Amino acid sequence: MAEYAKLIDVSKCTGCRGCQLACKQWNSQPAKQTENYGTYQNPPDLQANTWTLIRFQEVEDKGGKVKWLFRKDGCMHCTDAACVKVCPSGALHTTEVGTVALNRELCIGCKECVSACPFNIPRYDRKTDKVYKCDLCLSRIKADLIPACAKACPTGAITFGEKDKMVKKAYARVKELGGDASVYGDKFVGGTHVMYVLDEKPEVYEHLPKNPSVPLSVILWKDILKPLSLLAAGGVIAGSFLHYIIHGPKLPDEESGQETKGGE
Repeated sequence: MAEYAKLIDVSKCTGCRGCQLACKQWNSQPAKQTENYGTYQNPPDLQANTWTLIRFQEVEDKGGKVKWLFRKDGCMHCTDAACVKVCPSGALHTTEVGTVALNRELCIGCKECVSACPFNIPRYDRKTDKVYKCDLCLSRIKADLIPACAKACPTGAITFGEKDKMVKKAYARVKELGGDASVYGDKFVGGTHVMYVLDEKPEVYEHLPKNPSVPLSVILWKDILKPLSLLAAGGVIAGSFLHYIIHGPKLPDEESGQETKGGE
């Protein structure tokens, strides 16, 4: 099956939050009481019941004028996903279309994925002792439907399709925009299945890492130390089996010709 990806063109986003609402509606996410922190951004961050968030950011342009930057935030669905690497129960896994899905029945609430994610996406809920995040509407994809956020977007800022086509579309749009425009997501963590067309440099956007990567501690444990430990354990078992074949089982003292002294 072909890999699919979502492309977010922030230059077309108006901050309407239609995608945010559509995500909540499709996934039956309950609303919670929020507080005003002096920004139009609401809620203030991703939550266990908010998997898609429009970030509002004020920046000063080269002419000294203030302008809005809007960016849809959520799971990036990495190919080399740190959350999948560290998940001990298999709750987080890569799907046949390249996205990262979460089986909450298998989730044990260990929060390893929360610490490992370079984008700070998974959210833990104390009440359910589970972790939550966007699954890119996997149920819709399997039914030949596009994700709810892409369906609801009124400006075409969010599009969805085969990954190769989305990458080509992203670079064509960057060429059209010019200036500091760039494609974000296809060059790190094995390539993400959510990509951005940014009209400013990546470092301008809040909560968007410039060069995200799988944490070194995860690489050392999962890719080096754990395989070596399994190899060592296998060597011990193989050595024990070989010893048994060559020498046989250890016999009791009386069967080996030794006399027992003392006792009856």
